[in-house]
Amino acid sequence: MQNNISKHITFNEATKSPTAIRNGIKNEPNAQELSNMKLVAEKCFEPLREWYGKPIRVNSFFRCDKLNTLVKGSKTSQHVEGKAIDMDAGSKQENKKIFEWCKANLVFDQIINEYDYSWIHISYNASKNRNQILIVK
Repeated sequence: MQNNISKHITFNEATKSPTAIRNGIKNEPNAQELSNMKLVAEKCFEPLREWYGKPIRVNSFFRCDKLNTLVKGSKTSQHVEGKAIDMDAGSKQENKKIFEWCKANLVFDQIINEYDYSWIHISYNASKNRNQILIVK
């Protein structure tokens, strides 16, 4: 299960969590969650990365239930299903650029400007994407 999620996202990058490591949690997706992750990467991350032309850091992608609880994630977090990714392009200014590009160019379930562009959350479903644009302050 150590294959890359996509061209620019490694399996390790998509599942690594300092909190999981500290707490001895095995943060590995099952086959369906991995399939969801590959779809998010294909439909959202890779088109963005190709347009942006520079590395974009993956802050959080997959979170097992136990890890999601420890990091105080939402009980309905799409990270638990492998359907959401949090990204950081290096600064609030760059994060605003990628947020605006995603909004204008991608189909997504949710895109969230988290804490004044500290990072960007984007999620994708195989069907019924809501194209919700949200802000967390």
